[in-house]
Amino acid sequence: MKRFYKEVSTAQVADGWQVMLDARAIKTQGGAAQIVPTQTLAEILASEWETQGEELDPAMFRARDMTDYALDVIAADPAATAQRILPYADTDTLCYRAEPEEPLFTRQQEVWEPLLSAFETREGVSMQRISGIMHRPQSPEAMAALAKKLGALDAFTLAALETTTALSASLCIGLSALEEGADTQALWDAANLEEDWQAELWGLDEEAEARSAKRRDDFLFAIRFAASARTAD
Repeated sequence: MKRFYKEVSTAQVADGWQVMLDARAIKTQGGAAQIVPTQTLAEILASEWETQGEELDPAMFRARDMTDYALDVIAADPAATAQRILPYADTDTLCYRAEPEEPLFTRQQEVWEPLLSAFETREGVSMQRISGIMHRPQSPEAMAALAKKLGALDAFTLAALETTTALSASLCIGLSALEEGADTQALWDAANLEEDWQAELWGLDEEAEARSAKRRDDFLFAIRFAASARTAD
């Protein structure tokens, strides 16, 4: 599609902020008013439109796509999204360790245990650690507490959390990454620990490196998106 507008701006409205193309308010891909909670996020959205060339490139609309997903899909039924995310707690990567006599176990303990312990303290839950691959469910109390946590999140945060959690296969990492001041690189390294371990042993080909870089980029983008949606204007 060719670029059909000249001027891009943002405007404050009753419920938040909107992007304007030639003074016309943008709608979501589902046809709703694309109103976001902060000027920061509106400016990110505006930048995506402003930096387009004569031909619109859909791949450059990352913030728009996540915003529209939050407004068109999640806002209509946030509980459904929370229910999609919650099972990651029951199979959380950080809870499944190698056998204690294996070298990998030592690295998992060094990297994962501080993150998981901090998560337990922050969320007021106790998570079971498992050696081996056999599934062991988390306690009903922990799952109920985390369900309550997810139920209190807004649509924009849930949109970002769905990405960070899926990419890390860990609700602990997914939620921790959205905390203010989080060490996002350390969290991504923790999520990628086992893949990096295998790469150290056997090497990593170019295709695998490209996939890993793309996943990392998507993870960090989701964190930035969540932060921009909660920034005080």
